[in-house]
Amino acid sequence: MNHLNRTLTRSNLLGFAGALTLLLLAAACQNNASSSSGLKIGTLLSITGDLSQFGASMQDSANLLVKTVNSCDGVLGQPVQLISENDQTNPAAGAAAMTKLAEVNRVGGVIGATGSSVSSAAVDIAVRNQVVQISPSSTSPVFTERAKKGDFKGFWFRTAPPDSFQGEALAKLARSRGFKSVSVLAINNDYGRGLVNSFSSAFAPLGGKVLNQAKPTYYPPDASSFESEVAEAFRGNPDAVLLVAYPETGSLILKAAYQQGLLGKKTQVMLTDGMKDAKIAELVGKNAQGGFISAGMIGTSASAGGGALKQFSDRYTSTHKRQPTVYAPNTWDAAAVLVLAAEAAKSTSGAAIKDKIRAVANPPGQNVSDVCQALSLIRQGQEINYQGASGNLDFDSQGDVTGSYDVWTIDKSGQLKVISTISVRGS
Repeated sequence: MNHLNRTLTRSNLLGFAGALTLLLLAAACQNNASSSSGLKIGTLLSITGDLSQFGASMQDSANLLVKTVNSCDGVLGQPVQLISENDQTNPAAGAAAMTKLAEVNRVGGVIGATGSSVSSAAVDIAVRNQVVQISPSSTSPVFTERAKKGDFKGFWFRTAPPDSFQGEALAKLARSRGFKSVSVLAINNDYGRGLVNSFSSAFAPLGGKVLNQAKPTYYPPDASSFESEVAEAFRGNPDAVLLVAYPETGSLILKAAYQQGLLGKKTQVMLTDGMKDAKIAELVGKNAQGGFISAGMIGTSASAGGGALKQFSDRYTSTHKRQPTVYAPNTWDAAAVLVLAAEAAKSTSGAAIKDKIRAVANPPGQNVSDVCQALSLIRQGQEINYQGASGNLDFDSQGDVTGSYDVWTIDKSGQLKVISTISVRGS
């Protein structure tokens, strides 16, 4: 230390100070570059929790879209950065993660959340920070109602149709099977309550009756025992019980119904999109004869049939050596819409992206399903109408898309099988 002091002459000190100044300036420039280093988007998906069966595949889809975009020059000439958060299928965790993405990471848009209850907890944080939130799978009608009131200021979108449409599809399915009486058993959150309400409203005009409409049977999201709820839902021997659930808790409910001797008799079980998991038959288990307990059950889920579906499916299966889950195409589309809107806006800010989403996804414009081709057309100053993997992605004023619904069943081998399609009016 003393030797250093003796050798620091005035010129040395000046040189040292100059070098230090240059280092500080370089660091400042690096910080400025990082704050403007291209488009940053986030994912807020259920990697753990009751919806983790879907969340992992959805996350893979978002990763794949960003990788694809970055292979064709990214957005605005720079790579897209994806920052991923686990919402844990928990509203409190989702709200905390959205706060981090919006206020710390300063993303322009967020893909998620997976479940409606988590999106409800996160969306006001996104709106307050002028971040676009676009969910691939939050289907509660609550978002449509709030959007109509202007709560979201245009920052909310979703690439899956709302459950007001699925309720209609379920009602049509029930009547086509000759069901006149149905009881409902649902998770007590935005998803469950919204779907029960929409089904009840659609079933009555078709001549059906919801036996427990005055007092629907709901179960807490964190429940682990369901004996009383199952007994209540099957009381009165309805033609069918509509189960609105997620795989983890839904499989336990079906096991409880089997153990009470309520399955395989008069009452059919109808399921919703939240239960459409490739492993659902294994989760529910087998009967004493070795057959799958859930075999023969029927359900609905939004159809995936857009122009980009084959491209997405081929890339996904080639990369991950497995089939994507039900909302994976919607996740690809949510990410695609964000990057295309940013390119069209020539900006990475949420406010600018929000204003261009319908411009790239709705008519008029050249129909295009390849995301790299779509980016190229935008750079050439052309208008586009992006055709997604999940559908055509024509957003209405509430940020909703419409579509058709697959009717699916579980066959004797435990495999999911689509058996028909139901159209909805999407009014």
